[in-house]
Amino acid sequence: MQLRTIAIGFFLGLAALTAVHATEVSSQRTQKLTPSNISQASNSRPTRFKVRIENISTTDEFIASDGTKWTLDFSPGVWLVHNNNNPIFTTGQKDRGQGLEAIAEDGNPTMLAKSLQNQQGILSSKVFNIAVGATKPKGIRPGQAFEFTVTAKPGQKLSFVTMFGQSNDWFYAPDGAGITLFDADGKPMSSDITSQIILCNGGTEVDQEPGIGSEQGPRQKAPNTGAAENGVVQVVNDQSSYTQTNQVMRVTITPMN
Repeated sequence: MQLRTIAIGFFLGLAALTAVHATEVSSQRTQKLTPSNISQASNSRPTRFKVRIENISTTDEFIASDGTKWTLDFSPGVWLVHNNNNPIFTTGQKDRGQGLEAIAEDGNPTMLAKSLQNQQGILSSKVFNIAVGATKPKGIRPGQAFEFTVTAKPGQKLSFVTMFGQSNDWFYAPDGAGITLFDADGKPMSSDITSQIILCNGGTEVDQEPGIGSEQGPRQKAPNTGAAENGVVQVVNDQSSYTQTNQVMRVTITPMN
């Protein structure tokens, strides 16, 4: 009970700091217009999609090596619509220092949301930090979900990032290419995209056993207090059930128009 209380307070505290930053950023790039791209633009209708991220794990589902039962939360995060690859990270390379570390280690999306404002290829982005049915910003516990809407045209993709709450620096995100929102004919897709979400190790903080590490979000004394790892972003290959995305998370996209 004490661990769950600390975890809830941790996510409440971090997410409250981000509430004022949950402002949509829309990057408008100057582009030379030609008859070709004017025609293409006129034939591309923007579509609104509802994106739902559900925590389908259960309370006290996992047991650490010392017998401690622990619950998996997902932190507030950032979504983005983009037309480039690898807008947030590249597996096999070090963190870029643009704010991913703050989400992966502490569940705080503020810095990353701000850095995306000036990135080429980012068309829109926003923080998500309030669960469906909730009124205050915080992470989602078992049975809860985040929902948000995005607007995109054919050729544009979706990415997002949220922390695996009981870790030192693990996070969920699509791979570098992002989620395709339209089929080959330009029709909006409606589907379960959980299989395209991977669990990554940010490579910025030395790992401790999930659920009991003293420098992990729910138990650390202050943000960014763990030992630096100076590693690279990589996919978590642990065979534990909690690292299998479809065992703990469900992500769906649904066109709204």
